[in-house]
Amino acid sequence: MTDRQESGNPKRILALGATSAIAQAALRLLAEKRAVFFLVGRNAQKLAAVRDDLLTRGAGAATVFVADLDDTRAHPAMLAHAVSVLGGIDVALLAHGVLGEQAVAQMDYATAEAILRTNFLSAVSLVTWLANYFEAEGRGTIAVVSSVAGDRGRKTNYVYGASKGGLNIFLDGVRNRIDRAGVQVLTIKPGFVATPMTAHLKKNALFAEPGRVGKDIVRAIEKRKDVVYSPPFWGLIMLVVRSIPRRIFKRMNM
Repeated sequence: MTDRQESGNPKRILALGATSAIAQAALRLLAEKRAVFFLVGRNAQKLAAVRDDLLTRGAGAATVFVADLDDTRAHPAMLAHAVSVLGGIDVALLAHGVLGEQAVAQMDYATAEAILRTNFLSAVSLVTWLANYFEAEGRGTIAVVSSVAGDRGRKTNYVYGASKGGLNIFLDGVRNRIDRAGVQVLTIKPGFVATPMTAHLKKNALFAEPGRVGKDIVRAIEKRKDVVYSPPFWGLIMLVVRSIPRRIFKRMNM
C-alpha cells in the first residue's frame, strides 16, 4: 500500500468522520494490520467507542480528536496535530458527510448551503492541505468517500448529488496534479449503503452492508486505484444512467 507497509511498518491512518459506518468498516480491516490511528469526529463518546473497538482488533494505537469538520478555519491546526501525533500520515480517509433533505433544500437555500458546506467545501479544505502535505512527502494516499449520486443530477437528490459531483471533479483535478508525485487520490463511490444516514429509506436489493464497502475501500487503496464503485455493479448502473439522452432523462422519475 505504501513504502511503510512494504517494509513491515504499521500504517499511520488519519480518519476524518471516523464514526461513520463506512469508515469504521474500513478501519477495522486496517486495525488487523496493526495500523495506528488518529480519529476525528464530532461525538466524543462515539469516537471513544471506535477507538476501543480498533484497539481490541489489533490497532497499534488510536488517538481521538473531537472536531466539527465544517469549521474549515480549524483544519490546518488539526491536521498538523495529526501529523505530530502519528509521526506522519500514510493514508487519510475522509468519510464525513450528510444526506440532507432534498424536499427542504430545494425550497430553502440555507439548507442547500449547509449540505454543500459539509459534503463539498469542508472536503475541499481538507484535501487541499493533505494534497500539499503528501506532495511534499512524495507519497501517501488520500481516500475520499463520495457517492454514485455525483455521477448525474436526479430530481430526488440533486442537492446532495451536486455536492458529491463537485467533489468528484475536484478530486479528478487534484489527482491529475499530484499523481505524478507518487500520491494516490482515491474517489470512493458507494451506492445505497445500510447506515444510520439511510435508516429512513426503504431497503431493497441494491443496498449493501458497510462491511462490503469497507473491504472495497481497503482493496482499492492496496491496488492504488483512482476510483472505486462499491459494490462494483454500480459502475455499470451509473454508466447506463449517464448514457440516457437528456431529452429522455428529464422526463424520468429518478
